[in-house]
Amino acid sequence: MDWLSKKEVWERNVIIVWFGVFMTGIGLSEIIPFLSLYVDTLGHFSKNELTLYSGAAFAITFLVTAIVSPLWGKLADQKGRKLMMLRAAAGMGVIFFLMGFTTNVWQLIVLRAIQGALGGFVSNANALIATQTPKSQVGRSLGIVVTGFTAGTLLGPIVGGALASAFSYQLTFHITGFIMFLVFFLILFLVQENQRPSQVNQQKPLEKITWATLPHKHLLVSLFITTMLVQAVNMSINPIVSLFVRELVHNSHNVTFLAGVVAAAPGLATIIAAPSFGRLGDRIGTRFLIQIGFVIAVLAFIPTAFVTSVTLLILLRFIVGISDATLLPAIQTLLSKNSPQNMISRIFSYNQSFQAIGSVAGPMLGAVIANLYDYRAIFLVSAGIMVINALLFSWNTRRQTAK
Repeated sequence: MDWLSKKEVWERNVIIVWFGVFMTGIGLSEIIPFLSLYVDTLGHFSKNELTLYSGAAFAITFLVTAIVSPLWGKLADQKGRKLMMLRAAAGMGVIFFLMGFTTNVWQLIVLRAIQGALGGFVSNANALIATQTPKSQVGRSLGIVVTGFTAGTLLGPIVGGALASAFSYQLTFHITGFIMFLVFFLILFLVQENQRPSQVNQQKPLEKITWATLPHKHLLVSLFITTMLVQAVNMSINPIVSLFVRELVHNSHNVTFLAGVVAAAPGLATIIAAPSFGRLGDRIGTRFLIQIGFVIAVLAFIPTAFVTSVTLLILLRFIVGISDATLLPAIQTLLSKNSPQNMISRIFSYNQSFQAIGSVAGPMLGAVIANLYDYRAIFLVSAGIMVINALLFSWNTRRQTAK
């Protein structure tokens, strides 16, 4: 750990926080390959019941996160972001351990709900990095943190599937719980928050700001909506990715592998490109970078609806990941620049709530469109959503500038 101790405080924070959000991403996504199988071991269910319970167990975490996240954000603004990260890491560690001991599906659903209620790790991680990093490095640092969460959610299904195959569903939860406790101790001993928000407020009394008096409110809401729609569009393909790949390769024997590559392509692109785009945003302006991201997304989604080969599908999904690499770090940076110091955790938490809503709405939207039309229509609708997203953002930006 000597190399880590030689880093500047803000650099060390970024490294440890990256690992923390990476493991959080794994914890949230690792259950995807085996959740329905695990639910099936907890009772005797019909096919419809199994689908219903599996969907409830998956969605409940995001639904509760959307509701509870702002409450933790408000507390973080008062008590400190590091403390809230410690609470979330310890809470997730305990919950993952307990999931390995469930004996019926309702216990699992309740624990998944509690997992959502104890969340807030990622939003407070972003808030901590935004407030503890030199302004010239904020875009780059937030870009790095975004790659951590993206990498975790990308590798989570692979890790979860491998652990469940090598050991058991129960032990997979226990191992994840142990790693979250490791994250807890790394943050406790290695992450430094120079001043808690309450200490800043004591040193320099600030005018009390509420949502009603919040400056740049319309811009912030626009960013929340942008986050929600980007997440919904990203998740919309999840229900049909394997089916669409099977259609393109004409029932080839390697459908599962190719579907995995298609699913991984956007995340891989984001991991590669996000830090560079974060630095670019620091130079050319984050608002301009967000507009570039919208254009890239539309140019990727429209031709995806007409692909005839899986190779082209993978390439276009990779370009979607480049769009995410421009949008996601820039959104986080713009949020930090337009949030009062004593409300920044709440603002990031609101953003996480909207992201959680997108995580639930996206797969539902994709399934509905696929049933009403076909798989390809999902990509055209996604392009339309991104156009609307761009127009809303542009209108709110001009409105803010005019004030």
